[in-house]
This record gives sequence, C-alpha cells and structure tokens, in this order.
Amino acid sequence: MLRTTVSKLARPTVSRAFATTSRALAGETGSPPKTGGQGDAFQRREKANEDFAIRQREKEKLLELKKKLNEQKKHLQTLSDHIDDITKEHGGEKN
Repeated sequence: MLRTTVSKLARPTVSRAFATTSRALAGETGSPPKTGGQGDAFQRREKANEDFAIRQREKEKLLELKKKLNEQKKHLQTLSDHIDDITKEHGGEKN
C-alpha cells in the first residue's frame, strides 16, 4: 500500500507540452525570420560584417599569392639567365 502511494506521488499527473516556447521566441531580435525574408536590422548588419571580414581575408590571401607568384617569376628569370650564361660560355650557342 505504501509503495503504490509513493509511486503515485512521484509521477506528475498532468503532462505539459512546451510548444509555446518556440512561439514566444519567434519574434525576438536575432531569431530567424518565419517567412525566410531578410530578417531584422541586427541580422542584416551581422551578415554584412561577416561578409566584409571574409572578403578582407580573401583579399589578403590573394595579395600574398600574387607576391609569391612574382617571386617565383623572378626566380625563374634568374634561372633562365643563368642557363643562358652557361650555354654561351661553353659554346653551346653560336652567337
């Protein structure tokens, strides 16, 4: 008898559905828009800031790659000049 009374007291008699939580948060700042539109000003500003930061990083990477490419071109030109000097010294070309 005591065991059944304790088990009945331990169980909640009414179960609640928490479906109202998502409805209450749907209109908050920073939450995704319901219709899939632009969102609020905060979201647009954050997206613009993220896009700007990404473009800046890509720009820096491109500048670094251009610098490395120019260094490689200079290196290839010095190697080509060196090859030309060696072949002229040894009589490989008839110039």
